[in-house]
Amino acid sequence: MTSTVPNAVQHTDATAPPITMFGPDFPYAYDDFLAHPAGLGQIPATEHGQEVAVIGGGLSGIIAAYELMKMGLKPVVYEADRIGGRLRTVGFDGCDPSLTAEMGAMRFPPSSTALQHYIDLVGLETRAFPNPLSPATPSTVVDLKGESHYAETIDDLPQVYRDVADAWNACLEEGADFSDMNRALRERDVPRIREIWSQLVERLDNQTFYGFLCESEAFKSFRHREIFGQVGFGTGGWDTDFPNSILEILRVVYTEADDHHRGIVGGSQQLPLRLWDREPQKIVHWPQGTSLSSLHGGEPRGAVTRLTRTAGNRITVTDASGDIRTYRAAVFTGQSWLLLSKIDCDDALFPIDHWTAMERTHYMESSKLFVPVDRPFWLDKDETTGRDTMSMTLTDRMTRGTYLLDDGPDKPAVICLSYTWCDDSLKWLPLSPKERMEVMLKSLGEIYPNVDIRSHIIGNPVTVSWENEPWFMGAFKANLPGHYRYQRRLFTHFMQDRLPEDKRGIFLAGDDISWTAGWAEGAVQTALNAVWGVMHQFGGATDPTNPGPGDLYDEIAPVELPED
Repeated sequence: MTSTVPNAVQHTDATAPPITMFGPDFPYAYDDFLAHPAGLGQIPATEHGQEVAVIGGGLSGIIAAYELMKMGLKPVVYEADRIGGRLRTVGFDGCDPSLTAEMGAMRFPPSSTALQHYIDLVGLETRAFPNPLSPATPSTVVDLKGESHYAETIDDLPQVYRDVADAWNACLEEGADFSDMNRALRERDVPRIREIWSQLVERLDNQTFYGFLCESEAFKSFRHREIFGQVGFGTGGWDTDFPNSILEILRVVYTEADDHHRGIVGGSQQLPLRLWDREPQKIVHWPQGTSLSSLHGGEPRGAVTRLTRTAGNRITVTDASGDIRTYRAAVFTGQSWLLLSKIDCDDALFPIDHWTAMERTHYMESSKLFVPVDRPFWLDKDETTGRDTMSMTLTDRMTRGTYLLDDGPDKPAVICLSYTWCDDSLKWLPLSPKERMEVMLKSLGEIYPNVDIRSHIIGNPVTVSWENEPWFMGAFKANLPGHYRYQRRLFTHFMQDRLPEDKRGIFLAGDDISWTAGWAEGAVQTALNAVWGVMHQFGGATDPTNPGPGDLYDEIAPVELPED
C-alpha cells in the first residue's frame, strides 16, 4: 500500500482479483455491464429520436447523455457554466498552455473501474499521482507542532507514526471486519458483502468517524488520534472528516479508493470534453458521425432556471434564455441543493421524503491554490543534508497539504500550495488569490527556511473555493451520522416503479447521490443507473445476458433501515 498510514490488509497475492469501487451498499459490477458486447440495452424503434433533458454537463451528465444517444434517444444537455463540472482543468495566464491545474478531481484510484472504462474509451493516459509517501513521490515532509520529519517511506518516520498506522489497522479489523469485507469485495462475493455490511449499517449508522476511533482500544491515546487526524491515510490528514459518518470512511477504505491514485495526463476535464465530441461506432437511429456536440450545434443549452410537472406527467424545463421545453424524461445531475435554491422547482417533482433527503444532504467545503514555477526545483539536493530541497508536505499549519507536480526536470511545473477541506477551507474564503498565496508562502517558509519558493513562481496563482461556486455550493457530499436513510432514498431514486406514478420521469444522478461521493466513480455509476431508468421508462430493456442495475435490484438493493 502507498498510504501515509496504510490500510489494514497488505495484499501480496499477485493472482488475487482486483478490487472495484462497486460496493458495499450496492454490489453491482458496473465495469462488467459496460464491457459486455451486448451493450447497455435498447429502446423500441418507435421511441427513437425522443428528446430527454439532461441537466448538468459534468461527468455524470455527459456520460448519461452519451449512453442515451447511443440507444437512439436525443439528449438535450443543459449546462450553467462549463462542460466538466468538478472535472475542471485550468491554465495559467501568460504561461505555456500545457501547464495546468486541477481545481477539482485530480487523482483516481484503480478501483474506479467504471470510470476507467471511459478513460480508456477516449484514449486518455494516466500516471501515478504523488500522494504522501507513494512511490511516485520522491520524499514527504510531515510537519506537526513545529517539528518536521523527512521521509521517503513510512519507516523513515519516528516510531509514533508506525504506532498510529498499527492502531488504524487494528481499529478497522476489530470494528469493521476489514479483512473479511476486503476479501469479499475482491472476490465479488455478493452474499457475504451484504451479510457483513447489513450488520455494520445497523450498528454504525449513528457513529461518527471520531467516535469510531475513540471506541477502539487501539486508539485510546489522544496523541495517536491527533496525529492520525493530521496525517491520516492515503491522501493525508482526515480530521476534517471526523464529524462525518464512519460508514462514509469505511466505503473508502474497503474499496481502496484512497490508494494507488493516478492522475490524467493533460487534465481530467479532457474526459467529459472528449465524450462530448466522440462519435460512437455503435449507435442506433443516428447516422455515423453523430456526437453530442453535433446534436447540440456545438454548445449545450444554458442554465436551467425552472423545473415543473405539466399535463401528462411531463417535465417542463425553462432555461436562462427563457426557452421552455417539455420532456417525457429528464436526468438531473447537478448538486441537489440547486433544486432547493438556484432552480425554481415544483414541489410535485419528487416525493416529500426525497425533498427531505436533499435538504439534509451535507456537503464538504474544499479549497485549492496552485502556482506555476519555472522548473521542479524541489528535486535539487540540499548540499548539507543530501535531501530534496522541498518535499510533498503534510502539516498542521494553514496549508495542510502541499503537492509538487512536474512533467520532467527541465520543464515548467506546478505547486499545489494548499489543498484543504471543511473548516480549513473556510479559513481561506475571505482572502483573494494573492492574499492566500502570501499566507501559504509564509507557512511553507517556516518549514523550508532556506528555500526561496517565490523566486521560482512565473505566473499568477489560480484558486477555487467550491463552497463559493454558485453552481456547486460545496465540493462533495459526506453523510453525517443518521443520514444513511436519506442517501438510500436518493441513490435508489432510479427505481421508479416503486414511486407513485405522478412522481416519475425525472431521474437523479451525480456523485452527491452516490455511495462513493467525492469520487468520479460515483458520478459514473449513478449516470448508468439513470440511463437504465430512462430506458425502462421508454419501454426498453437490457439484453438477458447483460442485466442492468435495475434488473438485479432486488438481489443487491441497499440495506433498508426502519423509519420508526
